[in-house]
Amino acid sequence: MKPRRTHSPETVRSKRIEAGLKQIELARRAGISKPHMSSIEHGRVNPSPPVLGRLAQALGCEISDLLQPQSTAA
Repeated sequence: MKPRRTHSPETVRSKRIEAGLKQIELARRAGISKPHMSSIEHGRVNPSPPVLGRLAQALGCEISDLLQPQSTAA
């Protein structure tokens, strides 16, 4: 079974900072609220595939750049 993949909160945050964007600006570009953006960066929620796509587009990267493998406990 393939491991589930989820976003990497640290990568989202570092890419946002590299792009020179504040959370509010990235949230606006991705069409989400600032609190939702904060929750994504803190790992409290996983963005839906459409939101992840909009985040990647706003950050000028591929969706796969924002993902990390999630280990599965057997």
